[in-house]
Amino acid sequence: MKVKFNYCVGAAALAAFGMFGCSEDEKPTVTPGEDVQARYIIASTPTTSEGVADYLLTAEDLSSGTISTVGNGIEQDGTYRYYVTNNNKFFSLLYGQGNPGAVTTYQLDENGALQKLSDFQSETVQVFAPVNDDILMMKIPRSGAEDASWYQLDTDLLQIKANGLTNIVDVASNGERAHFTWLTQVGEKVYAPYMSIKGCCNDTFGTSYPDSAWVAVYDYPSMNLEKVIKDNRISYIGRYFTNGLVEVENGDAYAFSSAVATSNGVATSTSPSAFVRIKAGETEFDQDYYFNVEDVADGYHVTNQTYLGLGNFVVFMHNEKGAYTTGKRLGILNVYDETFTWVSGTPAVEEITNVTTNNYSLMDGKTAFIGFTTTEGSYVYQVDAQSATASRGLKVEGGTITAISRLAVAE
Repeated sequence: MKVKFNYCVGAAALAAFGMFGCSEDEKPTVTPGEDVQARYIIASTPTTSEGVADYLLTAEDLSSGTISTVGNGIEQDGTYRYYVTNNNKFFSLLYGQGNPGAVTTYQLDENGALQKLSDFQSETVQVFAPVNDDILMMKIPRSGAEDASWYQLDTDLLQIKANGLTNIVDVASNGERAHFTWLTQVGEKVYAPYMSIKGCCNDTFGTSYPDSAWVAVYDYPSMNLEKVIKDNRISYIGRYFTNGLVEVENGDAYAFSSAVATSNGVATSTSPSAFVRIKAGETEFDQDYYFNVEDVADGYHVTNQTYLGLGNFVVFMHNEKGAYTTGKRLGILNVYDETFTWVSGTPAVEEITNVTTNNYSLMDGKTAFIGFTTTEGSYVYQVDAQSATASRGLKVEGGTITAISRLAVAE
């Protein structure tokens, strides 16, 4: 199993590049002689003004205490950043409206402070994920050009080591275009679920195939397309910039659909939000497995997920379907038992202004840390899947939590 990362979802990824540094007073305070093993990394957008960049803060514990963006942390260059960890490094990706951009890389030094390793240029990409010790990224055109570009970032050398093209019109093979929602390593392959989109006619993300799901299977590292697998029991897997497919401990892959496909701005999916399965070593959907989430969740649908291990997911739920809605109500869903339980202890939905979808899981089958921002402030909540409860922990003053991750001290 290779669930070893966190990612932040949004509208796109990398973009305009600018150098920056960090002064000594930007680094977290560390007690002399402290035996530092690891730190949590919290990305937070200051609330004092609009259009400001995230700050990266570090914390030893998420269950209690207070940290602040005021006079602390490392300010990121650019208004929007997205994050991924792999090979015990933290990568900060700058969003920039399709322009060439930057990746900034960090690790923890012996004192538990973030140390910048590199800044380097990259193309704007729409999906990125760890594969082995690489980060695989794809730049996907919505219209016009038919080739999506892929890039393999070596996390040891901190540079692009290979790149190539995949024809998204050929992948779709239905008169539309394959627009990948995310990438997931499954075994030694790369599984790339995609939306079939028109890419034209004033209906770029609309589709004539609202009740089908597809996964393109690529060899790695060659990135040769091996096959496309299809399921007509659900709509497309994941959502724009949202990971909808996870490999679990036994090598099986589970995937969810929000069932939010549209055509000319009108919702057209007739299938419910559901989970399906691809068994380990196979490249077909398991027709004996189908978990209708709406049946057990009062008609709510899944908008995102955080995997906890042992078949348990924290799922983000919403009762009104939309291509870009963010579920603010949490549930615990077990794909093995096909059970669902609402989580108690989170803020009231009407009070929530933001909930993080880039979250940290202990992978112990029960524990995840999720950020909630309300009119009262920003807090990290610890979710316990066994009791289906959430408890309020670390307070982040002066900012909106956008991501939670963790690194060990570099050797």
